[in-house]
Amino acid sequence: MNAGKGVKLVSWKEITHGSHVFEAGNAKNFKTGDWRSNKPVFIKENCKQCLLCFPVCPDSAIMLDENTQVTGFDYDFCKGCMCCQEACNFKAIEREDV
Repeated sequence: MNAGKGVKLVSWKEITHGSHVFEAGNAKNFKTGDWRSNKPVFIKENCKQCLLCFPVCPDSAIMLDENTQVTGFDYDFCKGCMCCQEACNFKAIEREDV
């Protein structure tokens, strides 16, 4: 069977078990943002920089600058769960349908 150039065929015996994480912090290796059905939109004028949104993001998709100020979202990794919007008391994050 020809798998194409640069593609290695593996048998089922070589595949890792499902639901097992074999290395820590591997989420950055996979761009999962295209799963999103909701998109958070940052409203800079409303943001008080309280950072209540930052620790609730399960994907670490909220971007901060060198002064620890929220600047927006890394949409390559944001899955649109909208936990950040729930945590924001200042309406600085709005939901947009994708």
